[in-house]
Amino acid sequence: MRRRKSKAPAPVVFEEPGVPETDRVSVVIVDPLPVVNEGLGLFIDAQEDMDVVAQAFRPDEALRMLSGLKKRTTLVVLVALEMTGEKDAYWLIRQIREIYPMASVVACSAAALKPTVSRALFSGADGYINKRCDPRDFLDGIRRSAQGELVLTGLPDDWFGDIAHSVANENDARPLLTDREREVLTIAAEGVSARAIADRLGLSERTVTTHFTNIYKKLGAKSRVEAITNAARSGLVNVDLSAVHEAGGF
Repeated sequence: MRRRKSKAPAPVVFEEPGVPETDRVSVVIVDPLPVVNEGLGLFIDAQEDMDVVAQAFRPDEALRMLSGLKKRTTLVVLVALEMTGEKDAYWLIRQIREIYPMASVVACSAAALKPTVSRALFSGADGYINKRCDPRDFLDGIRRSAQGELVLTGLPDDWFGDIAHSVANENDARPLLTDREREVLTIAAEGVSARAIADRLGLSERTVTTHFTNIYKKLGAKSRVEAITNAARSGLVNVDLSAVHEAGGF
């Protein structure tokens, strides 16, 4: 006689009561393991303040899905570092950072290693979450990342200094700005508006504005002229500074 299967337990819900629609977090999951991908999807989507809007198993599939999503106020992309190959997890993180600067990118893995966490952060991730951490901490990491915080969840406290030092060393050795950010600054040096830059690069004006926000943070600048000047003097862009300063505060 065959035993009857017991009913699957309902996903665990850690409620955030009374969450306004505008404060909901849209989540994209990119994980090569079907069971893990599906499990994370069910778990995250069951939360009152979160919606899983896309799930992908490969980096190129994730980019196709992201291109088809409507613009969202708060978007977090969970990228599993277990993806390998020519187009691996780090490649995907860089692509998302270039194409979708408004999204928060959070790397995650079941095997937390200092080199992989450091590499993910240097590639452009906004944080890291260990899949082996407490479920509440996992969700908290997603929420804090959505609010613009750098998250390092599920790591030993004594790792933080080493990871920060490693990322700083890599930043010193490689270009500070992404290719897209350098393009934006180079065109901005011509004295054109954000809308004109967007038209030239085939982007939305909001995306260009977000690029400027990220550029200012990286270069410690408060204006477009200051950002272009700092980038040019650091050798990050090749522009005529005399023309830039003649144009003034465009």
